[in-house]
Amino acid sequence: MPSDFALKTMNAVHRGLIKLTGGRVGWQAGMPVLELTTIGRKSGQPRTVLLTSPHQDGEKLVVVASRGGDDTHPAWFLNLRDNPDVEVSLKGAPKRPMRARVADAGERAKLWPKISGQFKNYAQYQTKTEREIPLVFLEPR
Repeated sequence: MPSDFALKTMNAVHRGLIKLTGGRVGWQAGMPVLELTTIGRKSGQPRTVLLTSPHQDGEKLVVVASRGGDDTHPAWFLNLRDNPDVEVSLKGAPKRPMRARVADAGERAKLWPKISGQFKNYAQYQTKTEREIPLVFLEPR
């Protein structure tokens, strides 16, 4: 698992690339990359992270709280769990308000095989941890 510093550095470089190309570059492994802004559960300050979306349904996006198979949830997931009002920018477009919702057991049971079957890295991440990796829906408000 890369260090927090390495993850933040990769995020900054990727974010710059998306801005420089107007969103034309920024797809990873066949998935669109989005910029998710949450409100820090401890700081109350906006926190932005780049994530991939392995599944989209119209305007609804799905992100995976994998943190590379780490045993702890990513900070962005904990933030949106405490405050589900988020902002999302897709393909370098302006941020728009969305609401985050953790997939329930039935939704996850339906989607996880599709996502982990198409994007093998997620299946591999799940083998590294005992926690169930959550799927999160991002839906327009």
